[in-house]
Amino acid sequence: MGRTVPTYRMHLESIISSWMDYRRALREKERALFDEVVIKARRHASAASFCAHLDPLETALLSILLEMQKDIEELRRRPTNSHTR
Repeated sequence: MGRTVPTYRMHLESIISSWMDYRRALREKERALFDEVVIKARRHASAASFCAHLDPLETALLSILLEMQKDIEELRRRPTNSHTR
């Protein structure tokens, strides 16, 4: 028998699928950035599956924000080159 309750991953893929018209309307470079954002959401699917009480869209967006915050922190840690011309 199949599952009666969709998993978080199934919800996430449904959300991503609903965003595909938007993706198709983007320029090629923006599509690549969009794809990176989607990957960020998928990276935390295991953790998000423990939050059954949250809306799957909220959890997907929270996962994306977490990954973007990690990117910001990594950029902050990079040494700055004050001698750039």
